[in-house]
Amino acid sequence: MKKEIIIDGFAIHNKKSLFEEINRAFMSEEDWEIGESLDAINDILYGGVGTIKGNEPIRLVWKNFEANSELFGLEFTANYYKEKLMHPEVFDTENIQTLLDQLANGNGQTYMDIILEIIAEHPNIELVKA
Repeated sequence: MKKEIIIDGFAIHNKKSLFEEINRAFMSEEDWEIGESLDAINDILYGGVGTIKGNEPIRLVWKNFEANSELFGLEFTANYYKEKLMHPEVFDTENIQTLLDQLANGNGQTYMDIILEIIAEHPNIELVKA
């Protein structure tokens, strides 16, 4: 039987609340939380910290998925990349600009697309969009 983890998408209204919900769903057993990083999401999905114990089968139910998908769509992603462009000392602005251009041309990934790609990289996790 698969362990079920629920992401309450009704509690998600912005990037900060997305990561608050991810920490609630995945890190409640820990005395620390992940930061607002897509890499951190990937790390916790490997298991070994938080709710996922190793490579166990997981049924991940994401409530209010469609609304969250729209929230983290084109506009959010463009703003996310534009914010990164303002910090060339930290980010590869040439790469970020390429990603922004791809998004504007209709062939780039949205923030939600990236999250879905990360989840898909973990074959033990079945995503249920509710």
